[in-house]
Amino acid sequence: MRIALVHDWLLVSGGAEKVTSELLKIYDADVFSLVDFLNDEDRAEILHGKHARTSFIQRLPGARKHYRNYLPFFPKAIERFDLSSYDLIISSSYAVAKGVRKKHHQVHVCYIHTPMRYAWVQEATYIEDHELTGLRASVVRTVLDRLRRWDHANSAYVDRFIANSRNVADRVKRIYGRESDIVLPPVDGELYTLGDGERTHYLAAARLVPYKKMHEIIRAFALMPDKRLILCGDGPERERLRSMLTPNVTMIGHATRAELIRLMQTAKALIVAADEDLGLTPMEAQSCGTPVIALRKGGYLETVLEGETGVFFDDPSPAAIAKAVDRFEAQGVRCSAAGIREHMTAHFSPVFRAEIKALVDAELANHARR
Repeated sequence: MRIALVHDWLLVSGGAEKVTSELLKIYDADVFSLVDFLNDEDRAEILHGKHARTSFIQRLPGARKHYRNYLPFFPKAIERFDLSSYDLIISSSYAVAKGVRKKHHQVHVCYIHTPMRYAWVQEATYIEDHELTGLRASVVRTVLDRLRRWDHANSAYVDRFIANSRNVADRVKRIYGRESDIVLPPVDGELYTLGDGERTHYLAAARLVPYKKMHEIIRAFALMPDKRLILCGDGPERERLRSMLTPNVTMIGHATRAELIRLMQTAKALIVAADEDLGLTPMEAQSCGTPVIALRKGGYLETVLEGETGVFFDDPSPAAIAKAVDRFEAQGVRCSAAGIREHMTAHFSPVFRAEIKALVDAELANHARR
């Protein structure tokens, strides 16, 4: 059986890329992606040394840094992949990957991280974050409207959706009118382990983009000069965030996986303030026995147990975050580090692979009976 694995774009390692890595441990598949600019370290981790077959976007000027500027061309680029010789198509999709063309004889299973976030649920946020006004804002709204119509139409060609959370399954139902199986993304329990060092700091680790609300976390720690925050990540917000730092906040930029694991193992708690579809980083932190202080919204409600493995705050404001940290320091959580890790064992990588394979096998069997 020939298998194609389709991923939206490959630039750095993140939650969606870790799912793709696990899928490639199940299936010996050819990989397709709009662009593939992975460095050697990430290529080994995500694609196990493979190179993706890419679209014409890969060859456009400035694609490495500014591929998102070609958003209006993404549907045409993904549709141009010729997958007619494959029996099984698996897409790992948070944008357009699930829009690949398929023939009647093929089975398409989509592991969906979310329907296109900026098109369906964050259009206003996208326009605000990019400071778009007037004609530019109107053009973006027109592009996103076309993307929504294309995305909805192409959802009909997916045979089975597997959502990464109940939160996303509800969104798939609301937007596409489709049911989804639910399999939370994998945590590598052999890597994200309990540490033995002293827990000395709070940790915020994410891409430095506006919706991650790292600026609000920094402002919260400006209200708590006696508490130490390490901010880990890179992205377009880097310089703006650096200008906001107070003496008790350290920005270390990009961290290797080993460095990030060590920071998790020695953190008092991980702090997350974005409204996420699920959020893999809090799951990895809990696998290290680290509590999570999280926004009471989205996927965190499915992975963090209030009072047991973490603490919630109700809005991503500096005051609310600071109050949650104070409450955490005063009350702690009921689970020990080992107990917090135990909470994550149901989502370790071998369990994920077994659940995905069972669902794909079931869909193949359904197709064979038609």
